[in-house]
Parts: sequence; structure tokens; C-alpha cells
Amino acid sequence: MTGLLNDTQVSEALRSLPEWEQDGTRLSRTVEFDSFPQAIQGVNRIAEIAENEGHHPDFDVRWRKVTFYCSTHSEGGITAKDVSMAEEIDGVVDALSQT
Repeated sequence: MTGLLNDTQVSEALRSLPEWEQDGTRLSRTVEFDSFPQAIQGVNRIAEIAENEGHHPDFDVRWRKVTFYCSTHSEGGITAKDVSMAEEIDGVVDALSQT
């Protein structure tokens, strides 16, 4: 188990995640991909990472726009696992934007 981050720790983490924001008890980021297939490709890549790590973000897919939500449900809020997953998501988004 991992402990919840306090507001100061979340704010510090967000300094290195400029595209993310705190949305209550979760981190969120909305990405607009170039196409619907690219959006689904991003979701699929992140789903593979999440499955391997045993930590799963929530997705909201709206055509080319995908909103990612990271929260540790078992802890009831944001933990270091969510910060790590946000970093992984940023890596996938960056890689897809260069293709």
C-alpha cells in the first residue's frame, strides 16, 4: 500500500507535470490527438502499461479528445502511483505526437 499525498506534495508533483491538474481526489489531463485512431492507440498503449503496473487510470474518450484521471481508489485519493502513471501517460502522449 502507498499513502495519500498531502496538498503540498501534490502541488510539488504537479510542477513536473505541467499538463496535469488536481481535480478533487484525482489528477487529470485532457489530450486532443490528431485522429480518433491515434486517440485509441494512446489509450491502448497506456492500458498495457497500467496492466503491467497493476495501477489503472480512468479514461474518458470523446472522439479525438481523451481525458485521463489518475487516482488510487483503494486509498481514496492521489498517491505516488498516480504521479508515476501521469508521467507514463505523458511519455506515451509525447511519443504519439512525434509520429
